[in-house]
Amino acid sequence: MAQTKRTITAEDLYRFQLVMDARISPDGKHVIMAVQRVERKTEKKYTNLWLVSTSGGQPTQFTFGDQVDTMPRWSPNGRSIAFLSNRKDGKEMQLYIIPFGGGEARPLTDLKGQIGDYSWSPDGKTLLCSFLKKDQAALAREEDEQKKKLGIVSRHITTRTFFKHDGVGYLPDERWHIWTVNANNGKATQLTESDIHDEAFPIFSPDGKTIAFVSNRSDEPDLVDGKDDLYVMPATGGEMTRLEAPEGSKFMPAYSPNGRYIAYLGAEGRGKWWQNISVWVLPADGSGAAQNLTAQADLHCLDVTSGDLGSAVQVPPTWSADSSKLYFQGSRHGDTALYSVTVTDNPVVERLIEEAGTFGPFTFSAEQDKLAYVHSTMMRTGELMVCEMANGHTSAKRPRQLSRFNETWLNRLNLGEVEEVWFKGKDGNDLQGWILFPPDFDPSKTYPSILEIHGGPQVQYGNSFMHEFFYLAAQGYVVYFSNPRGGQGYGETHSKAIWNRWGTVDYDDVQTWWEYMMQKPYIDTERMAVTGGSYGGYMTSMIIGRSHQFKTAVSQRAVNNLVSMWGSSDFNWAFQQAIGEDKPPFENLDKYWEQSPMKYVGDAKTPTLVIHSQADYRVAQEQGEQLYVALKRLGVDTELVLFPDEPHGLSRTGRTDRRIYRLNHILRWFDKYLK
Repeated sequence: MAQTKRTITAEDLYRFQLVMDARISPDGKHVIMAVQRVERKTEKKYTNLWLVSTSGGQPTQFTFGDQVDTMPRWSPNGRSIAFLSNRKDGKEMQLYIIPFGGGEARPLTDLKGQIGDYSWSPDGKTLLCSFLKKDQAALAREEDEQKKKLGIVSRHITTRTFFKHDGVGYLPDERWHIWTVNANNGKATQLTESDIHDEAFPIFSPDGKTIAFVSNRSDEPDLVDGKDDLYVMPATGGEMTRLEAPEGSKFMPAYSPNGRYIAYLGAEGRGKWWQNISVWVLPADGSGAAQNLTAQADLHCLDVTSGDLGSAVQVPPTWSADSSKLYFQGSRHGDTALYSVTVTDNPVVERLIEEAGTFGPFTFSAEQDKLAYVHSTMMRTGELMVCEMANGHTSAKRPRQLSRFNETWLNRLNLGEVEEVWFKGKDGNDLQGWILFPPDFDPSKTYPSILEIHGGPQVQYGNSFMHEFFYLAAQGYVVYFSNPRGGQGYGETHSKAIWNRWGTVDYDDVQTWWEYMMQKPYIDTERMAVTGGSYGGYMTSMIIGRSHQFKTAVSQRAVNNLVSMWGSSDFNWAFQQAIGEDKPPFENLDKYWEQSPMKYVGDAKTPTLVIHSQADYRVAQEQGEQLYVALKRLGVDTELVLFPDEPHGLSRTGRTDRRIYRLNHILRWFDKYLK
């Protein structure tokens, strides 16, 4: 007799082992991975390095201990692996090097601050990194036990307009600069300086003589976004030379192997959030104009497919060995796939692997005969895959799965079935959605349902694992989700449709979706719920003020008042580009208020749970409190749940016990009104 499979639980969040990063060795024979786990007793998250042969076999743990070992990078000769670790004190991340053949990890740095992006020099003698020093006041506190005990007396913010960042906190006075570290003796050398400018994404040229990087050198860079430029300078430091390229965001540059070109990700123009991020290329010597290689494809060249098991890892555009094409991640129709584009006057964009899912970090062997990547689907967490390459294309062999960190126990669960649907919006626009059915679904019965709305809005739902959705479906709910206008993945027209008009055609698309679902015979139209976080919380708050269709709602980390959002978010003034026609509220107040859920809350009758994080610097706590107080004043049943010390991304990266409490609060509230 077959054993009945159990359903997923909130506590299963403790069981996931997450492949956070993966890098193939230069000879293509091994892959080093950073794998995260949670220790339930302490609620701490640890990451260790694991190694697996590309010819098959089980992954083996390479580093051990309760610490965070992350961002592994092979030396050019493949004999050593550099990585970041906090193993010394459990706090600051330092650079370490460990021999591939075995042995102890050797500490390379003892820097006071934060190491960002880093890479090896072509000759393997130097590591290049971005580094953010600690402020002198912070260092003084650490050296004085009494000052450390008393903590910060005050914060004096004088130069920064963007003075805080979600998930980081209040920013130091120091700025990100470029450093080199000797791979033998660890000697660290600072190459750039500035009190107001940051340098980011430093890379070596193929001959190791030049460094390219990105910087906004405006007089007040926090007040002039989109003024990023590419610069080059000698590898030992010195005069910076700006490369001419269209005004706009720029990040993740990559030198071509022949040294003639630099590719980068970016967009043209300032403050146009709806634009696709494209793959660009320009001559490294500044002798010609930059070219947008992916413009005609109308493709967003970033991973923006939402999941709730960690954060996405973006990879710079990767050159083919002969400098004739570039490989990159692109988001389209619910997938993040691997694409290539030819570096020609008439670029050709191709998708390399057709399998549905989300293509995470990827790397090639030195000869580019093997490709390793992390891949997730709606039904499978991110696992390591490898495939053969031939002439710039994946071979006829199917990709092979090399890791199964969660597969064994997930296979013992009944997660339910998923149906993908396409439907028409009110304007005849094509929309994509998914329906997740409860385990052991019976089409002859009727079910309560939950409409989930994604955040962003410049992201997409799709083929990535969502524990939350499976958990709610396991409680007997039909869970359905879609990608209304305003998000990425469906071209610039789709994304631009809500520019300076939030809550208009996006609301129409969401309403069309729930009305589409109401026609399904298995949906109990008297037992419908709605929820979402961030922009999805915004839309949830908007719905309860403009519709009484839903029996109950949960508004999470919601944008409720765009007027006060302007100054209280870590993005503060920049939101005026998306909602205020690039004017602040004191110059365009009606525009902000027209798009704010608080304008419509007076008509709300739907019992609504409000969830917010107290360390949310993206959407400040006051946004949730405004909605809660308004509903209380109206006599609408409401509760407010606050999570201390958590950022905006609680549902993805928060402390595991708090994520579980959040899920249980959502379920409790829905069960109260729908069961």
